[in-house]
Amino acid sequence: MIHSLSGGVIAENGVVTFAKVRVGDMPCWYLAPFKVEAGQHVLVPYGGGTAEGVVERVENCTPQTAPVSVKRAKEILALLPQNS
Repeated sequence: MIHSLSGGVIAENGVVTFAKVRVGDMPCWYLAPFKVEAGQHVLVPYGGGTAEGVVERVENCTPQTAPVSVKRAKEILALLPQNS
């Protein structure tokens, strides 16, 4: 295993799940700490507050292939109930 000079691990081979969430007209990538699927409504941090969005796509990635930096990515806060 390779370590950086500061003692941390340079690369990890773990898989993380990202969801592309549309909030209004803006698509954003969020870490999905629980299972979500395309079409579900979720609550996400957005613009200094929270907003409702719709999951467009879900991807399992390594930290090296993630659409955004894993360290800077925000997480989905909650899964919202489906409107019937």
